[in-house]
Amino acid sequence: MTLHSAAAPLEIDPLLDDPATRIVVCCGSGGVGKTTTAAALGVRAAERGRKVVVLTIDPARRLAQSMGIDSLDNTPRQVKGVEGPGELHAMMLDMKRTFDEIVEAHADPDRARAILENPFYQSLSAGFAGTQEYMAMEKLGQLRARDNWDLIIVDTPPSRSALDFLDAPKRLGSFLDGKFIRLLMAPAKMGGRAGMKFLNVGMSMMTGTLGKLLGGQFLSDVQTFVTAMDTMFGGFRTRADATYRLLQAPGTAFLVVAAPERDALREAAYFVERLAAEEMPLAGLVLNRVHGSGAARLSAERARAAAENLEDGRIVDQGAGNAQSRGSAVAVGSSPEASETHEPLAPASPHESAKTDVSDTSDVSTMPAASAAPESVVPVTASSTTPAATPAAASATPSVTTVEQLTAGLLRLHAERMQVLAREERTRDRFTALHPEVAVAEVPALPGDVHDLAGLRAIADRLAAGGTSS
Repeated sequence: MTLHSAAAPLEIDPLLDDPATRIVVCCGSGGVGKTTTAAALGVRAAERGRKVVVLTIDPARRLAQSMGIDSLDNTPRQVKGVEGPGELHAMMLDMKRTFDEIVEAHADPDRARAILENPFYQSLSAGFAGTQEYMAMEKLGQLRARDNWDLIIVDTPPSRSALDFLDAPKRLGSFLDGKFIRLLMAPAKMGGRAGMKFLNVGMSMMTGTLGKLLGGQFLSDVQTFVTAMDTMFGGFRTRADATYRLLQAPGTAFLVVAAPERDALREAAYFVERLAAEEMPLAGLVLNRVHGSGAARLSAERARAAAENLEDGRIVDQGAGNAQSRGSAVAVGSSPEASETHEPLAPASPHESAKTDVSDTSDVSTMPAASAAPESVVPVTASSTTPAATPAAASATPSVTTVEQLTAGLLRLHAERMQVLAREERTRDRFTALHPEVAVAEVPALPGDVHDLAGLRAIADRLAAGGTSS
């Protein structure tokens, strides 16, 4: 597949080599290869001299395995085996540990302990909707503030929507500023019996429902959590806003990763439009796992027609082959009855039936009697000893037929592959027609999964070469 004329090439190496590029965010829908792309970019940037840290949120731990690390956690670990002047570190987001670190850093020891031991906090930090995306933003802000690396590559969470990563700070801010939280904070601020009376009057219906569903202790845990976190809410919002501005800064580059499939490219187009609306810098689109063929000049239609000719040609051409055989096997002046007798012994050659360019002289070799006595008719019976009747000659026909069948099967597989290529090209062309301003790099599919640095390096090479038109 070649790049559409409307699509500008996405040049990866200049992007990674530019010292002004400090953050690269790989985003896209689930299952399109974001983690592999992020890791491959990290390897290439490090081997070209950058000091890189790759932050992944992928719980499958494929990144650790491919980089030769036993496990990844919330602390960056250096990757060994990088061939170049730079350094590569990798880490996997621990959502709960990141939340704990925020509490420990922004609360006094007694209050931090009360928060960490609170049951509602433990549920919130482990699985509240949007917490993973928000903590990814928090960790990105922490890494950027430490300034230990000159390039941070982020693999966004595998959410249902690629937009969750951008929406998380706003959603958390809305939660902290919401009526539910303010209502829970009111009794503590009012104090004493007046506060409890307010709580009982204002939340009687909700407490009754939640008490039945979640138990009577739930609201008490929530109120204790909100009271302890009150002084930290402003810090959450401030850091979220700062990280959001960091994503809009010129030193950040977004790479939208997609597969050449309709649903993936539809979401990629939606994300491209959202990035433009949020004024965030988009570097381009990485079109991952693109299929190719070494025989692209042979169309699907021609391959299918050739396969049908190989499979059905013997039936279609049987008459012509037998007519030629009768002419060579029966002497001049022989009777039509003799011709009918000889017909079954001179079948059409498989190579003649398939209309290939390979010459075949099997018809001549099966009729020595006719050649030896052209003046007389030599009856040929089923018991006659001829080369065609020998076991060696008889075994040749099935082998030729097998070759034809295998060839036809390969032609049909090629036709299916060309149909896949055509479908991918149409899908990609629709995207580039809608967004001609988006640079595109196509990454050919590998025959297997990536398990080590060599595999990541191969992906990086294909990625760097994927932005050039061919």
